[in-house]
Amino acid sequence: MGTHRTSLPGVGVQYDYTTESGQHISVVVHHDGRRFLGFYEKDDPDSCRLSVPLTTAEATGLAHLIDAAPIDAVRTEGIDLVTEHIPLGTRSPYGGRLLGDTKARTRTGASIVAVLRTHSAHPSPGPDFRLAIGDTLVVVGTREGVDTLSEIIAEG
Repeated sequence: MGTHRTSLPGVGVQYDYTTESGQHISVVVHHDGRRFLGFYEKDDPDSCRLSVPLTTAEATGLAHLIDAAPIDAVRTEGIDLVTEHIPLGTRSPYGGRLLGDTKARTRTGASIVAVLRTHSAHPSPGPDFRLAIGDTLVVVGTREGVDTLSEIIAEG
């Protein structure tokens, strides 16, 4: 089971999710908010057997059916504001470094509003907060700002 995020320049972002049983599901989020849900053959991860386009409202409704709690926490319909979780993976140059070293807000306009760890949450972390591999950053900003910050966190 795991999620992989891939930036699609000029298009948006693709999120690939593999279930515990090995099923591959993909979500492509375009810069304009359009979303496509893709289902892939279990033995051929490049073979999409079904693609379902979703409006923002449909994606929100589907997410609400799966887990209503995060959707109810923040409403952003009609404004250019997104909230996203960005994992701090082993390739990130920011593991063990201070949050201020990312210069996230200055470089992207997006804000890191919390850091989630395996057994704890750190809301409103300051610039002296030390990041660790495996952390998940909760980020708020424009779609473009959040995507840029995700790229910075992933690869420096």
